[in-house]
Amino acid sequence: MRDTVKAFKVLSDETKLRILNLLLERECCVCEVMQALVISQSKASRGLTALYDAGFLKMRKDGLWSLYSIDNEGIQVYQSQLIEAVKEALKNNKVADEDRERLSKAERVGPVRARETHAQPSVG
Repeated sequence: MRDTVKAFKVLSDETKLRILNLLLERECCVCEVMQALVISQSKASRGLTALYDAGFLKMRKDGLWSLYSIDNEGIQVYQSQLIEAVKEALKNNKVADEDRERLSKAERVGPVRARETHAQPSVG
């Protein structure tokens, strides 16, 4: 029961749904999620970690990057059905479409470049 509750809780958050939407397109690293959703590195990392901990994702290392994708082989049947429901619900959704469009232009960048891309201008 605990795993089922965790799965539903993680999918009740807009950012995590938007991340899942990206991963329905392709494997992503944190910096690509940041760019596509226009969110901070910490928010992207927390969202990916929550989806991973809930059993929806798998992760592999490739040099500097941790790459996340939907774990089609390791997930439970109900999780697969939830993913399909999310996919159907986000069809023709304006926000989801815009996220996918930004993902198509996202680049894998190193940690220093990622911070520069999302640095806030100093005031003063």
